Formats: sequence, structure tokens, C-alpha cells
Amino acid sequence: MKERPVVEAYDIWADSYDHQPGNLMLDLDQLLLSQLLVSADVNGKDVADIGCGTGRHWPFILNQDPASLTGFDVSPGMLHKLKEKFPAAKAHTITNNRFSEIPGDSYDVILSTLTIAHIENIEEALQSWSRLLKPTGDIVITDFHPNVLASGGQRTFKHHNGHIAVRNFVHPVDALKKILLKCNFVVAAEVEKRVDESVKHYYQQQNALHVYDKFKGFPIIYGIHFRRG
Repeated sequence: MKERPVVEAYDIWADSYDHQPGNLMLDLDQLLLSQLLVSADVNGKDVADIGCGTGRHWPFILNQDPASLTGFDVSPGMLHKLKEKFPAAKAHTITNNRFSEIPGDSYDVILSTLTIAHIENIEEALQSWSRLLKPTGDIVITDFHPNVLASGGQRTFKHHNGHIAVRNFVHPVDALKKILLKCNFVVAAEVEKRVDESVKHYYQQQNALHVYDKFKGFPIIYGIHFRRG
């Protein structure tokens, strides 16, 4: 299956992205984010959602009463859907890793879900996120586990009569930790979910038990809460 560049793929995916019942990764991602926001409280905080997409997490985030919520995404198509659902949303199109148009110390919390592996120069990106964050702040990251991606796992979606894969880059979890530890962060919480019997029914519904058998026992998704200050 040929991979498409990230912007192209998500612009195509935007129309159907919010209509994916039974999507294993989206369901697990929601679970992990809810667990991580126990320690990374967003109540009364200025929050940036980097890789916000259509704002699928926004009802949950807004229910925590942040002081503000700003979305960032590389895909104009996804941000268009975000604006349809949240007309007053503050949102920016990401054009590079530096976020040079955004002042430093702008946010208390940065959330980034299912996004990290789409970024090629991850060190430059994470250093920029650190600049955007206030001296005492939090970064919460979730994504496909790099072990799955390195073993041939793909991020795909249905389109017409076929599937499209989105380009990914493999960033080991320890490499992310090393970058952010150099920026004075510590790991406040870490969670992961493996392919096991509890998720087997997702694969059955997609007639993909061969994929289940291939990745059984693998960590499929991870989440980390980094804290500074």
C-alpha cells in the first residue's frame, strides 16, 4: 500500500474522519488521553492541541474547563472540519516545526495525540513546543507505538474502494524522552496498551485476524505526560 504525504492524506481523510465507529486506535487514544489528563490537569489552563485534526478530543477537553484552547494542524481540510464544529475555534495551520508566529510562554499545557510519528524532524519540533510552553507546564503525547510502525504497521483509512496509508516516521520512545529531558522535563506518567484479547474483536470486525496474530503481544499505542517546573 503506497503511503501518501501527511497533508495530502489528511485532506482526503477529513470528510470521513469523524465517522469511524469501531476504530481501535481512536478508541484507545481517547482512553489514554483521559488517563493522562488526570495528572496533567487542564482546568483553567491555556491549552494547545498540536495535531488537533477535526477536534475529535475537543468536547472532552472543553468539559475540563480550560481557560483557552487553540488548535494546530498541518491539514487545511481537517481544520475546516474543526471550524464547522467549533465556529469560534482558535486554530492555526502548521507550516513548519518552529511555530515562529507564536510567542514563547503562550501555553500551560500542550496536547498532541496520534501525531508524533508524522513529524520527520522530531527534535526540532519538540524544542519548539518547549519554547511555546510556560516555565511550569505540561506536554501530553499519545501515538502509535514505534515498535508497531517499525514492524510494518501502518496508519490507514478507507477511501472509495481501497485504502490509503499515511506517511510515518519511527521515533523510539526513549528518543523522545531524551529530547525533552534535555529541555528540563520529567516523566510524570506513562501508559501503553498492547494487542491482546481485550481488543481482538476490533480485528474480527475488520476481517483482519491475520493482523491481530502478527502483532499480538506488541505495544500498539503509548502515552506520556511530561512535566516541567
